Amino acid sequence: MTNADHGASGPSRVLLLGGTSEIGLAILSALDLPRDAEVILAGRDPQRLEAAGKTLNRAVAVARYDAMDTASHQAFADEICAAGVPDMVIAATGILIPQELAAQDVRLAASMIETNFTGHVTALLAFGGHMRRRGSGTIVVLSSVAATRPRKFNAVYGATKAALDAFARGYADDLHGSGVRLLLVRPGFVTGRMTEGMTPAPLATTPEAVGKAVAVALRGKKATVWVPASLAGLATAMRLVPRPMWRKINR
Repeated sequence: MTNADHGASGPSRVLLLGGTSEIGLAILSALDLPRDAEVILAGRDPQRLEAAGKTLNRAVAVARYDAMDTASHQAFADEICAAGVPDMVIAATGILIPQELAAQDVRLAASMIETNFTGHVTALLAFGGHMRRRGSGTIVVLSSVAATRPRKFNAVYGATKAALDAFARGYADDLHGSGVRLLLVRPGFVTGRMTEGMTPAPLATTPEAVGKAVAVALRGKKATVWVPASLAGLATAMRLVPRPMWRKINR
């Protein structure tokens, strides 16, 4: 199956890294997947993965995957691809730990860096290599508006997203001409489990809205999608705010 085929009938083998991610599952729900498409949910907890699969109303396979166990990622990719290289890999693994907790226990900061950034790099390089050798495939990377300019109250989280965003852009250029496409997704504040209890930021969105926007973008040729689209203008304005004024922003 080539990338062109995806637009007509949808990919036949899809891997979701971070198989319980609300956004990742919403993307799967919004895709035009054939009923016989193989969907693989990858994560650390098989029971949670099975439960997540039931929300899709389709048969799924589950695979154990730990974003922080980077030493296992090449072998994991080799094992998955031995049964057929996925047509699409959705990188949705991520955690959000409050800045004050990360400052009190730097191990929490490290876990956020490894989960949100390092683990994505190793896993996507491994799967991207298999896709490149086949000559086709699609990679979807979930970044964030936080990547635009990290703020003082989420410096570690923002830095992980900024690093992931930079890697995705560079890797997309590296893959150019190989037949492998990388779509970078930059949502704003997404209401859901990760942000439960937090006051929604301006232009807040939902997992379902992100899923629909990604599905639409995959049918076209975009390299980057903002959700909502108006967030692109806000991100540009954020970059222009003088630093003394930026320091005063508390959310």
